[in-house]
Amino acid sequence: MQILRIDSSTTGDQSISRKLTGELLAHFTAKHPDAKVVTRDLVAEPLPHIDPITTSAIRTPPETHEEAVEAAYPEQKAVLDQFLASDVVIVGAPMYNFSIPSQLKAWLDRLGVPRVTFQYGENGPEGLAGGRKVVVASARGGEYSNDQMAENQESLLSTFFGFIGVDDLHFVRVEKAGYGPDAIAAGMEAAKQEIAAL
Repeated sequence: MQILRIDSSTTGDQSISRKLTGELLAHFTAKHPDAKVVTRDLVAEPLPHIDPITTSAIRTPPETHEEAVEAAYPEQKAVLDQFLASDVVIVGAPMYNFSIPSQLKAWLDRLGVPRVTFQYGENGPEGLAGGRKVVVASARGGEYSNDQMAENQESLLSTFFGFIGVDDLHFVRVEKAGYGPDAIAAGMEAAKQEIAAL
């Protein structure tokens, strides 16, 4: 079994989403003590935004790769393989300006691969990357649970993971982080209870 932890917050030790991914990792490793743990910090080691070379490396057959694409291919494929090898994926996703950090979007862009994680058929798109649990650690400065303003954060992630076939998707969130320490403490306590139930 493999557990993959993804962090994308830029606020270091102050990051609430990183605290949540830590709590989630502790929870799942306690349940699966023999699991292999893989971590990817998208801030400490950012993935560049996709460009023509990395897009070709991800989406075209290896035998068609020109020199620059061939050179880029192993690193691009490693990101996808790391995800596909994982049974549990913990994704730290703070809300930044009503969406997700661009570092996290760059990671997602490596996962949406035609004929690998999704395909189109007679009935439209079909996800091929099911069979794993994805838990999103969501942190927000305000309170947006039932608000359209959150659409580009959690809805984006729900849509993306659903599109590639992930049907075991959970969100654990701390809201009102901008309201001060008491609000954060209350949010973390509620989140810990949700994590215990996973």
